[in-house]
Amino acid sequence: MSSPHATTHSLYDVFLRVASDGSFTAAAQALGYTQSAVSRQVQTLEDELGSVLFDRLARGVRLTEAGRVLVPHAEAVRDRLAAARAELSALRTLDGGLLRIGAFSTADAALLPRALAAFRRRHPGVTLARTEGPSVKHLGLLAAGELDIAVVSATAGRALDGCALRHLLDEPMFVAMPQDHPLAGRERVRLAELADEEWVAGSTRPEDTLMRPVLEGGFRPRTTLVVRDWIAKQGFVAAGLGVTLLPALAADSVRADIVLVPVHPDDVPTRAVYAATPHGRADSPAVAAFLAELRSAARQITRSSDRP
Repeated sequence: MSSPHATTHSLYDVFLRVASDGSFTAAAQALGYTQSAVSRQVQTLEDELGSVLFDRLARGVRLTEAGRVLVPHAEAVRDRLAAARAELSALRTLDGGLLRIGAFSTADAALLPRALAAFRRRHPGVTLARTEGPSVKHLGLLAAGELDIAVVSATAGRALDGCALRHLLDEPMFVAMPQDHPLAGRERVRLAELADEEWVAGSTRPEDTLMRPVLEGGFRPRTTLVVRDWIAKQGFVAAGLGVTLLPALAADSVRADIVLVPVHPDDVPTRAVYAATPHGRADSPAVAAFLAELRSAARQITRSSDRP
């Protein structure tokens, strides 16, 4: 039987089959079409190209000069479309393709690695490309079509506009302090108790860091020490040079010679963390699968976030 919706690909396949068999009837039998359907499709291709492709003989058909010229081009079209179908199938089945992922720094400490490891075990054929940096950078890359999914947060009060957001977790904050600090054994600390402390900040502008909610609440930390790297911050704290705010996502990677004490949520609210994708774009199978792994990793981290 013939297809009621013959595509360009099917026309070239029919043409090549007729050229190979030298007969509309033989080609129809091989393709599962009627002889008249094959004849119509060849005629459609001839009309489209403006050339007669076969001489109709008493017994079968024979390529014309135009038909002989078309054969290698038709084979190229057939092969390219076959390759395209294979790649599209790999994307659907997660046996291939590229997934471009971004995340802010503390998400790289535990959340992203857990999700990446689980995704790679299940879908080893998908190539993963990772970008690191602040959330504002990833929002720009998502908008420009250069990322497929990113883990972002509203750090420093920046709006998460221009993308679709899926909530992953609400991240509590800790104060990292030396082991011998007088408050190191507390179950929870208020900022007022740390008014005389030296704070290690990630920028000369605390309002551009995790300290922003602290400032909005009226607390004015002493932030003469500026250290951007998380590992370096921990070294400063361990040496007794100050204390610093540390989000729960980084808690798993904290060195053993410092202590984390939860901050009262009235002083520093939890930070919302999201998976962001480009606005208005349907999730690819790879994005949907990775989003599921992010949610699973976020649930694991949330269950352990009260254990600094």
